[in-house]
Amino acid sequence: MDHSTSKSCTNANHDDKSLLHWTQWQLLDSVLPTGGFAHSFGLESALQSNLIKQPEDLKPFIIQVLDNTGSLLLPFVHTLNKSPDTETWTRLDNLLEATLTNEIARKASATQGSALLRVAASVFREITELKLIRERFIGSGLVFFHHACVFGLLTGLLGFDGRMAQRAYIFMTMRDVLSAATRLNVVGPIAASVLQHEIASAAEGIVEKWRDRNVEDACQTNPLLDTVQGCHAYLFSRLFCS
Repeated sequence: MDHSTSKSCTNANHDDKSLLHWTQWQLLDSVLPTGGFAHSFGLESALQSNLIKQPEDLKPFIIQVLDNTGSLLLPFVHTLNKSPDTETWTRLDNLLEATLTNEIARKASATQGSALLRVAASVFREITELKLIRERFIGSGLVFFHHACVFGLLTGLLGFDGRMAQRAYIFMTMRDVLSAATRLNVVGPIAASVLQHEIASAAEGIVEKWRDRNVEDACQTNPLLDTVQGCHAYLFSRLFCS
């Protein structure tokens, strides 16, 4: 291989990596209309149940939500990122449907996952498998489109490495809970940004603790949060879907 050919290959690889970074940022951008901001991850119910009585209670609550997310959902994200094929996806999606223990969380996961796949198939048109998967399975009753499974499948097809995919999933959860806290007037926008920065090290520790695990290891670390979220449907008035 001559020098010009080698340089051309190097530039092509560099361009591919640069484009992947843009794709990663777009997937994490709140502008992407996946419906994540319609859900509070149990925060609204926790407020009305007096589990959160003051702004200082928000930080430990979010860390517990992230730990629950890491222990229960990162194994699904990891496995599908590593094996982004329809057989693995349908099997794990059905497994997660059976694993989620309250109706509110189950419906929220399916709604967000379905929205994510719809948007991804429209935006990332170069990944033709996304459109084919959606056309094949929408309305079939064979899958439930759970968010963690769709996210793992999508990041695998887009070429995300495993650690980035799992870190991104925790980041999105933290982002959405903080957004809900702002709209529920628990904290203001600047205080929420400060809190996000403060929680970052704990979030990274959660990723390191739960990353690269098999779905057989998926578990809940804080069942109380699951119980509180399950009470969301009984709230007299509510801003969020979950």
